[in-house]
Amino acid sequence: MKIVAVETLCLSRMHDLDEQWVTNRYRVVKADAAITLIRTDDGLTGIGEATPYGAPLLIRAEAARIGGALLGADPLTAQLPPVPPRRPQAADFPHTPPFEAARAGLDTALWDLRAQHAGQPLNRFINPAAADRLRLYASTGVRYDWRVRPADLIDDVAAQAAAGFTAAKIRIGTDWEWDGVTTDRFIALLRELRQTIGPAMELMLDGNMRLDFDQALAIGRELERLDFRWFEEPIPLEPGSYARLSGLLDIPVSGGEGAGDFAQLAPYIQGRCLDIIQPDVAVCGITDALRIAEAAAAKGIETCPHNWHNDLMTVANGHFLAAIGGTRPLERCRVQGPLQTALLAEPLAIAGGQFDLPRAPGLGVRLAEGLAARFPHVEGHYALQVPR
Repeated sequence: MKIVAVETLCLSRMHDLDEQWVTNRYRVVKADAAITLIRTDDGLTGIGEATPYGAPLLIRAEAARIGGALLGADPLTAQLPPVPPRRPQAADFPHTPPFEAARAGLDTALWDLRAQHAGQPLNRFINPAAADRLRLYASTGVRYDWRVRPADLIDDVAAQAAAGFTAAKIRIGTDWEWDGVTTDRFIALLRELRQTIGPAMELMLDGNMRLDFDQALAIGRELERLDFRWFEEPIPLEPGSYARLSGLLDIPVSGGEGAGDFAQLAPYIQGRCLDIIQPDVAVCGITDALRIAEAAAAKGIETCPHNWHNDLMTVANGHFLAAIGGTRPLERCRVQGPLQTALLAEPLAIAGGQFDLPRAPGLGVRLAEGLAARFPHVEGHYALQVPR
């Protein structure tokens, strides 16, 4: 079996006005996708979704450059070039170097081919004892505006519960400086949320690295009282600060979604700076995600992947989470729009906050026909900066 072609499909869908959302200082106006395909001479095709944070057209150019060296190689043994040394920083968020995104998509496509060749679903190819069903959590809380109606956050989480989700992750809303939002005001909203939703719904908070240390400590202690399950990337990434914060809090502190390979997360693992580590196979690939999970487990750190964007990404991260025996629920983006579910020929088996992984060999899914015609790529950033 030899690789004969490497392609990247770049897709977009503009959000309708009522689908757009404002968080921090940005209005999100479209959904993107970058899907890598590796074709072989015996008719197999491996697919992998790269995080579109790397910019689809730039991802395609990098995948073509990397893919040129893969032509003629056996996908069972093909090796990808290493990631140049980089230290993730808050200023990077949510951007991903195009090389890293392209490499992640190619790596996932290679794993898809290997599992197809073995005739096994990917999770069982990696771990024969892997589970086939995962619980999902609703990843949401980005539609509320502190200037308009902060209580929209509560309505949002209530809607996720009504849709069958037993867990939800929220964010901290529009830029606090715009409207003089304080830590105390945010905590008051969290208390109202918990009182309204009740104790049964598991809740998590993602700070998107927007808080300072004192804000994070105060909010983290309130999250403990409100029985939140984890506190994600509350402060800018830096191992010492995370080690200090996690040492002062009982609630698990999580992070790592932006890492493009094992080396970028190694300091956080070696120093036990995080309680839960969150690689995303669309950012670092399955090979590095498995290495991260193995090293984290040796240090007593849980692994629960970050997962955003579209259904192909959900399949890949789902197989990874099942293969490592993860017990935390898998993230499910709730604001991506129709592109999320339109990529695949058959809908995923998702109901009541549960996800039954595909059982066909490899990732177990096929791309829908005519995607390029239905969702032509729209050049430009997915979010516009909002002046207020």
